Amino acid sequence: MKSILEVRNLNKSYKNFSLRNISFSLPEGCITGFIGTNGAGKTTTLKTILSLTPKESGDIRFFGMNMDTEERHIKERLGVVFDGGSFYGELTLLEMKALAASSYRSWDEKEFRRYLERFSLNPRQKIHTLSKGMRMKYALALALSHQAEFLIMDEPTSGLDPLIRRQLLDILREYMNRGGRGVFFSTHITSDLDQLADMLVLIDHGKIVFQEEKDSLLERYRIVKGDIKELSGDVLPLLHNLSQTAFGFTAVTDQAGEIQKAMPDAILERASIEDIMLCQIEGGKKYAASAD
Repeated sequence: MKSILEVRNLNKSYKNFSLRNISFSLPEGCITGFIGTNGAGKTTTLKTILSLTPKESGDIRFFGMNMDTEERHIKERLGVVFDGGSFYGELTLLEMKALAASSYRSWDEKEFRRYLERFSLNPRQKIHTLSKGMRMKYALALALSHQAEFLIMDEPTSGLDPLIRRQLLDILREYMNRGGRGVFFSTHITSDLDQLADMLVLIDHGKIVFQEEKDSLLERYRIVKGDIKELSGDVLPLLHNLSQTAFGFTAVTDQAGEIQKAMPDAILERASIEDIMLCQIEGGKKYAASAD
């Protein structure tokens, strides 16, 4: 399968934060969720790979092309949606569109008009009067109206109501159904990825923790519930995010088979993406030193 984006040993430093040797590769035909807590480095990574902020070192390739030497050709093929957008609030939707369309030789005016109608957007309305949900729909209309082959989105559903979030996710599915495309979807709302994502990349404190297929992760991890009396020294190392109350314990494990052998009465339930994320980030891997 061809890679649509390859990032190798990317480094970027600020006064109080740095990306350290970020490396990952995204295949064509895949929706990838880029997950992590607020401040983990998601937005910094996206801005750096798009050359919106200069990198210190590393190799970035879209469609096999080097971002350092072929930025213009690459960006012709990208659609980008950032939380809040980068719009001039006093312009109308049509006026802002004119500025955006001038950057793309493949701009499709009919497609843009179709999205405006679908999203019930008034082309004469000024951008500063749009709600957050309508502004995000407008950003998506711009991103999808020049035949973009790869869509990069930073926290697109943050602060949106459930109905608008569902509409945006449905559009991403339609976009992928056209084939030969990809989506890189940064979010801390992991529930949006449960049914949408094919691949997950987790970042924590500026480092990539893992890149794995979502279904493989969900198959491997389980929530464990049981009696505190069963927490032995052999079991504790198999558990992450151990929480204890007077009524029992709850934890996360990626060793379900071993847990079943050691604790046959324990209850095992499906873990969510959020459960998996929290047991992989800094501090989440720790387990209780005792079962007191």
